[in-house]
Amino acid sequence: MARAIWKGAISFGLVHIPVALVSATSSQGVDFDWLDSRSMEPVGYKRVNKVTGKEVTKEHIVKGVQYEKGRYVVLSEEEIKSAHPLSTQTIDIFSFVDSDQIPLQNIDTPYYLAPDKRGGKVYALLRETLSKTNKVALAHVVLHTRQHLAALMPLESAMVLVMLRWPAEVRSLETLELGSDVTSAKLVKGELDMAKRLVEDMSAEWSPEDYRDSFEDKIMALVEKKAHEGKIEDVETATGEEERKTADVIDLTELLKRSLGGKAAAKPAAKAKSSDKPAPAKKTSKRSSG
Repeated sequence: MARAIWKGAISFGLVHIPVALVSATSSQGVDFDWLDSRSMEPVGYKRVNKVTGKEVTKEHIVKGVQYEKGRYVVLSEEEIKSAHPLSTQTIDIFSFVDSDQIPLQNIDTPYYLAPDKRGGKVYALLRETLSKTNKVALAHVVLHTRQHLAALMPLESAMVLVMLRWPAEVRSLETLELGSDVTSAKLVKGELDMAKRLVEDMSAEWSPEDYRDSFEDKIMALVEKKAHEGKIEDVETATGEEERKTADVIDLTELLKRSLGGKAAAKPAAKAKSSDKPAPAKKTSKRSSG
């Protein structure tokens, strides 16, 4: 299995499913680094005062949020740290929705989820339940001090955790200001039939091995050619690896019954208090800075 970038547990009701998070994508493309042509040493970025053009040392830099144009509120590192969500090492499921209800524009980054620490049976149970009910699980998860909205969904024999963009991050289609010629277009049947026939003629099976980035291929071919010709330079680089945290979790399938039992027991109490005024809903933050 590929190296896990995070370990923790899926949590819903009283059930905890130990899992490992594995990246489902890899960044390809060509990575161009800046080098000093005189010494072939890496070139970094300077922190520069945009007004004076002079370099600013780290100890003189503070973080601020623009409140009004040209006016900033400065926050200390302690204040920023206190706003970070608590990292619980859990994927906290709070709701289940129909799989077709999540808008395409809200989908961000996918990750594979693998069972960890003998959690295979409960993992399979949740996967099959989602598949049979055609549901996806909405959850909160904290990665690298940032809280994410995510959707947990089945994929063949596995499960995928898809990071979702917060609703406030997604612009409405109204920003396109589409005219009536688009929204209420009067299409001629003959033209529509020809367009359908063209689509059918060009239809094919999804074949990912046929789709490649031609720019990357050409650049890497040029790199290989120049390297074989001896046109290659040695550059010192520093490497580091982040420490990965794990969570202590318990695999208890029978907690499903207790979760359902607790929910059923709570209904009569709620009904008995129907005459009371409902408590105001708690406000939740849209996202945390990170």
